[in-house]
Amino acid sequence: MITGNENITEVVSNHPETVEVFQKYGMHCFGCMAARFENIEQGALAHGIDVPSLINDLNKAVGNQ
Repeated sequence: MITGNENITEVVSNHPETVEVFQKYGMHCFGCMAARFENIEQGALAHGIDVPSLINDLNKAVGNQ
């Protein structure tokens, strides 16, 4: 289950299907240097994204409801 504490790069590497979700929310940073150091919650907050909605959609994408 994705909680938001995971590293963005690791999530994308382990679950390529999440790229579409990150892009939907305007987070195109999965390839940038910050993605290696920020967790999902930090990245989302930096972009003004609704964290619970993002986490929910990421979990749907990887098959965790």
